Amino acid sequence: MPKYLVQASYTAEGTKGLLAEGGTGRRSAVENVVKSCGGTLESLFFAFGDGDLYCVIDLPDDVSMAAISLNVRASGAIVSKTIPLITAEDIDAAARKKVDFRAPGA
Repeated sequence: MPKYLVQASYTAEGTKGLLAEGGTGRRSAVENVVKSCGGTLESLFFAFGDGDLYCVIDLPDDVSMAAISLNVRASGAIVSKTIPLITAEDIDAAARKKVDFRAPGA
């Protein structure tokens, strides 16, 4: 099942909701939305700095991740970035794949 790293930052309204619900309330909300698309929440951490929230999510496919992203971002409560995670075995397969590429000017 594909894995995704999601980095999110709360807007002012989202931060008000976090203050009202607490971290465990938001974790439950994330677990529910991920489960609704056939996935599981592997980990969730709050942070400070560039992002407020980091999650690793397992989902059946990119369409499921896109559906979650569209719906969550449409709320206006968070701004997020999703990074597909690739296994070491997938990198090995990619390294063996023949690619017809020519560098610019070569």
